[in-house]
Amino acid sequence: MFDQLSDRLGAIFSRLSGRGRISEAQLSEALREVRVALLEADVSLEAARAFAARVKEKALGADVLTSLTPQQTILRIVHAELTALLGPTEPSASRLHFGDSAPSVIALVGLQGSGKTTQAAKLALRLKEQGRRSLLVAADVYRPAAIDQLRTLGKQVGTAVFERSESTPPSIVHAAIEEAKRLGLSTVIVDTAGRLQIDEQMMLELERIKDVARPTEMLLVADAMMGQDAVNIAKVFQERLGLSGVILTKLDGDTRGGAALSIFSAIGVPIKLVGVGERVSALEPFHADRMASRILGMGDVMTLIEKTQSLYSAEEAKRVEQKFLRSAFTLDDFLEQLRNVRKMGSIGELLKMVPGVGRNLPKDLKVPEGELQRAEAIICSMTQRERRDPAVLNGSRRKRIALGSGTQVSDVNRLVRQFDETRKMMKMMKNKGRW
Repeated sequence: MFDQLSDRLGAIFSRLSGRGRISEAQLSEALREVRVALLEADVSLEAARAFAARVKEKALGADVLTSLTPQQTILRIVHAELTALLGPTEPSASRLHFGDSAPSVIALVGLQGSGKTTQAAKLALRLKEQGRRSLLVAADVYRPAAIDQLRTLGKQVGTAVFERSESTPPSIVHAAIEEAKRLGLSTVIVDTAGRLQIDEQMMLELERIKDVARPTEMLLVADAMMGQDAVNIAKVFQERLGLSGVILTKLDGDTRGGAALSIFSAIGVPIKLVGVGERVSALEPFHADRMASRILGMGDVMTLIEKTQSLYSAEEAKRVEQKFLRSAFTLDDFLEQLRNVRKMGSIGELLKMVPGVGRNLPKDLKVPEGELQRAEAIICSMTQRERRDPAVLNGSRRKRIALGSGTQVSDVNRLVRQFDETRKMMKMMKNKGRW
């Protein structure tokens, strides 16, 4: 989402890096460009002006004009101010809160088409992975197929769905809470109805649901693709309902990012979660400081580590290491690692989290996402014996595998060669005592 803004800011700071000293005029010019970059990213004029003014005030206070490394000093200040613009840095501020007694109610509100139903299922899956059992509540009785959609998603994430199409939404929510108590569930997630635009009838219904449910979290689901419109919508929902947080969807989309950069400063409510893809697992916590680092091309090591830890337990990592040590790493293991990499997201996005890499990636770089899919198809077309011992792969076997995977024999040969080279490299590292 923030590629354009990241490129603009990167270019500005690169020009500053070649100067041993900078004048106040040069600082003002650089900050003017920063302000323009923010405006082009769909940040409001008021927020962009205030941002540039705060950076200039702190830069002058930090004696950046006499600093030996003015670029680094300004970058540090911009990072701090960008973080403050995006949201609070205290872990508790962006964390979901739960009541002392079960069930805790989380109500999702927003306009029709913002993705409430999908985010409800994603949230249920995320809480399930944290050990919390939830009940999804189909409180949207107006949109055609809304209940069917939630029912389908509920099955996909393994979470029960409560529905009563003949009742009013407030009475449905009340009955769902009683059912959750009876079943001993810890969380109730309410998928409320939306409209194409804000109207009084919708707001009155949401207020009644809030009175009935007394939610510990009232989360606005906002579409990042809407830009400043999402901010204006958030203001209305905040005034009428008192939001506790925001789920920003389509953060992986090709948009300018103004909603993410403006929503906290506009309503004082943090972005708690972000949708980063269509998969039900594509819901991540939002960290203002990490997002600021990614925008400024400084990487995001913590998120990269967390993504890795979510896939590999200490025992699993040890098991793979031992296979390398014994030279027992097979194509089955190789396939497992490929699938784990794909679960973490696109290779392009992962590379951007590595400090010093993201900003330096060529614009025309073709990240080989298709290569991973092709490798998986090739391995899946092999027999168990072939996966355990690629040495048995003669010409006829390779032709069969290529035909079964929809690839060419040259693709099969290349994969086997890469696998052999990987095993040889691991053996060399073992012999040199790297482990």
